[in-house]
Amino acid sequence: MNNLAEKISQLKKEKNAVILAHYYQETEIQDVADYVGDSLGLSQKAAEINADIIVFAGVHFMAETAKILNPDKKVLLPDLEAGCSLADSCSPEAFKEFIDRYPDHLVITYINCSAEVKAMSDIVCTSSNALKIVNSIPENRPIIFAPDQNLGRYIISQTGRNMMLWTGECVVHTAFSIEKLIDVHKEHPDAKIIAHPESEEHILKVASFIGSTAALINHVKSNVHDKFIVATEAGILHKMQQEVPDKKLIPAPAKEDNTCACSECGYMKVNTLQKLHDCLINESPEIILSEELIEKALIPIKRMLDIS
Repeated sequence: MNNLAEKISQLKKEKNAVILAHYYQETEIQDVADYVGDSLGLSQKAAEINADIIVFAGVHFMAETAKILNPDKKVLLPDLEAGCSLADSCSPEAFKEFIDRYPDHLVITYINCSAEVKAMSDIVCTSSNALKIVNSIPENRPIIFAPDQNLGRYIISQTGRNMMLWTGECVVHTAFSIEKLIDVHKEHPDAKIIAHPESEEHILKVASFIGSTAALINHVKSNVHDKFIVATEAGILHKMQQEVPDKKLIPAPAKEDNTCACSECGYMKVNTLQKLHDCLINESPEIILSEELIEKALIPIKRMLDIS
């Protein structure tokens, strides 16, 4: 363990703090975290935490969710610039106009949205439980699904529900090149392609398995095959490889050439081990939400957790 990681470990004890980290964080952050998971797992963990301070090594909407579930705790985000292209694609003002046009629709929002958008929702979902959430709604009830249109289309294909979709998307999961993916598969014909449901439809069509980040890891662990091409943010490969050290994992290629020839979330990578250390020292930046917003946004989140 390096010196910075040791200091973070000591600070956690002194301040009764816990570190939650998403699978897409830098590997050194994942290694110092108390819990590493996907949006659902992190939400569930945040709801049961016994600590004075929660440091959320992820992006802004995730830290907001932790604050909504823990209004009396101090919730820190190492860098407030750790945003989300998908959440940014759905402003509260525009979303209010959208849902007002469909007053008879039940509003399901993917957890990748702001607290303000959650507060306008009937129920929240994650990629882990989206199918379960949608299937829990009576078939005669029309649904608005936002903000990820690719996840929405995948849910429609699996459930047959006719949902009204908001046209947002994640820049990471729409960055995969189908042409390059086919080329990589030609090089590794024995590899299975697995993908996150936020990916575009043409990527999902060639995948042998589709699931959330946690589901992808579990699939690789339980599957007899020993080689996989993984179409989601490349940060997942660290934890996945730890779980299956003897298996070959290949990141799905991005349309644009970049440092790792894979798709990485620039927002997730804004957080660093140094910033994590500094935010524990300074107990800042802190996530601050009004009591009224917390009360409104908590209702659809609790509905999700109750179903999950």
